[in-house]
Amino acid sequence: MASAPAQQPTLTVEQTRVVLSEVIQAFSVPENAARMDEARESACNDMGKMLQLVLPVATQIQQEVIKAYGFNNEGEGVLKFARLVKMYETQDPEIAAMSAKLKALLLPPLSTPPIGGAIPAS
Repeated sequence: MASAPAQQPTLTVEQTRVVLSEVIQAFSVPENAARMDEARESACNDMGKMLQLVLPVATQIQQEVIKAYGFNNEGEGVLKFARLVKMYETQDPEIAAMSAKLKALLLPPLSTPPIGGAIPAS
């Protein structure tokens, strides 16, 4: 027999703000900040390594927060939460701002070398 799929938690805009705020705060906890810094240093600003090393750490940090709100404690829960946040981004400027802040915490902008050599500054 196939088991019934787990029901996706439903959060209001207000609840999503609270959870998103807690997720962002979780990245400031010294232990988590150290884990993220270590993963970033190991990745050496290489996008492939960022996905291999930084993303799993970031996912674990998010899972610890969102599991208290009914999301499963696997990568799927983080994806469902991300989809929920994305849905509310267009409706709520505060969620949109917090979402942008979270994205910056996960994958800060990477510098890309200029194509065809250095571009002189004007």
